[in-house]
Amino acid sequence: MSLEILGVEGIGEVRPGDDLAALIVAEAGPDKLRDRDCVVVTQKAVSKAEGRLVVIDPDDPTSHKPLVEAESVRVLRRRGDLVISETVHGFVCANAGVDLSNVDEGYAALLPLDSDRSARRIRDRIRALTGIEAAVVVSDTFGRPWRRGVTDTAIGCAGIAAVVDLRGTTDALGRELKVTEVALVDEIAAAADLVMGKSKGIPAAIVRGLDEAWFRTGSVREEIVRPPADDLFR
Repeated sequence: MSLEILGVEGIGEVRPGDDLAALIVAEAGPDKLRDRDCVVVTQKAVSKAEGRLVVIDPDDPTSHKPLVEAESVRVLRRRGDLVISETVHGFVCANAGVDLSNVDEGYAALLPLDSDRSARRIRDRIRALTGIEAAVVVSDTFGRPWRRGVTDTAIGCAGIAAVVDLRGTTDALGRELKVTEVALVDEIAAAADLVMGKSKGIPAAIVRGLDEAWFRTGSVREEIVRPPADDLFR
C-alpha cells in the first residue's frame, strides 16, 4: 500500500461567499482529482468561505478575547492570555478555535458552525461539478496535552470513516485487539499538512491511495468527540 499527497496550489485568498469546492476543482484539474480521493481543506479556508469572520480592533491585542468567551461552552484552564476551552462542537482547544493567523488585519476567524456539514457540502459540490466521488476532511491545527508542538486534526469529514474500529481483529502476532480504534481522519489531516504547511498558502490537498473499505458515511462529531462520561480527564 502506498499513499500520494498532492497540494492544490493556486487557489489564492478565499473570500466570504466563495465557492470553495469550485476553486479546488478548478486548480486541481481533471488529472489530479479521482474517485476515492480524499480532499483535505483547512478550517481557515472553510471559515472564510462561510463568512465566519468577525471584525476586531487591530490596535487592541485583547479585542478577540470576548469572542473566545462567546465561542466557549466551558473553560477548562486559563494561564495568562491562554484559554483552553470546550466549544459547542465538543472540541477542547486553545482559545475556542478563535484564530488571527492567515486572516486580514482587523479580523478574527471562528470555527465553522458545523464542520461535518461543511465537509458534506464541499463533497456534494465536487460531485455535482465533476461526477467524482471523493471524500472530504476539514482540518485544523490543535495542540495536544503533555506534548509540545501542534499538528493538524480533523474537525469535520464526509464520505470517509472518522474512526476505524480494529477491535476483534488480530495483530501481527495473532493476538486479538481489544481496544484499538484508529482516528483515521486525524491521521489523514496530519499527513495532508505536510504539503500544505502553515505558511505556504496552500489551503487544500488531495490524499490518494486510501483503503477503499474506509470510504463510508463519517462524522467527526459523532465518532471522534469523546462523550464526557467516557473521558477520564473531564
